[in-house]
Amino acid sequence: MSRAAIGAGRFAPSPSGDLHIGNIRSGLLAYARARQTGRRFLWRIEDLDRVRAGSAESQLAVFAELGVVPDEPPLVQSTRHEHYAEAIRHLDVAGLVYECYCSRRDIQQAPSAPHAPPGAYPGTCRSLGEEERAVQRDRLAAAGRSPALRLRAENLEVTIDDALLGPVTAVVDDLVLRRGDGVFAYNLTVVVDDAASGVDEVVRGDDLASSAPRQAHLARLLGLPMPGWVHVPLVLSPTGARLAKRDGAVTYQQLKGLGWSPEDVFAWVCESLGFGPAAGERPWRGVDDMVDGLDLDRMVREPTVFRPPSAPCPR
Repeated sequence: MSRAAIGAGRFAPSPSGDLHIGNIRSGLLAYARARQTGRRFLWRIEDLDRVRAGSAESQLAVFAELGVVPDEPPLVQSTRHEHYAEAIRHLDVAGLVYECYCSRRDIQQAPSAPHAPPGAYPGTCRSLGEEERAVQRDRLAAAGRSPALRLRAENLEVTIDDALLGPVTAVVDDLVLRRGDGVFAYNLTVVVDDAASGVDEVVRGDDLASSAPRQAHLARLLGLPMPGWVHVPLVLSPTGARLAKRDGAVTYQQLKGLGWSPEDVFAWVCESLGFGPAAGERPWRGVDDMVDGLDLDRMVREPTVFRPPSAPCPR
């Protein structure tokens, strides 16, 4: 059997800066799950939008220090524009793509479409005639802008099955495929790249669970296989908000500066997931311990609070 025929899991951070402990925990979970299930572990550099020089290399170096190295060279999204464009052409031939001339303000001020969830695109440009489209193209061109491309989805309700959350249902609105600035949209690129890499299980934070029905719908339209899903609980700040770098010492580099070792990181991850001493078990000291000890059936389902340390790690 070729390596391509073996399924894969993946971690796909944006190279926009150092990863915080919540991002790291999600990546470690993706790795451990891949190893437990006999999948390859892949890394994707999602560099189509926010990029900080050196971040991708730094992120890979942190995981290498934690004992995690991807099984293949990272897939770099900025080298794959032609694949995303081809996916849009496939949808366009099927009559499922249209130009959108709306600004964010236009969308916010427009009345909601019937049966659409709050914030969904109201379909303003879906049924415009060609004469009106030409007028709108000229208007944007005069302002130095281009139209976005949207999927004609008709507010379908789609359900996926998640290994932790169970059924996840969402209404799929006319999502953006390519932004007005030419950047291919996240929902399109992840579907194309996961299929190309043989990713058949996606482990990521549960803040992205509502995106899974959109991606499942896109995969069906493109004739691509749909992965399984494991959306894991988030790591929050002491205020209950999503953990962010402004909360203090939350990146591996900052924690290392306070004396944290890889063993300390794994001990915290272990405890945060409901394993270790609290469960009458020894703490994880490395990635092999995590692969051996992770059990999705016993893993906590609630978010975890990380309290950034202000002093060196006690020994």
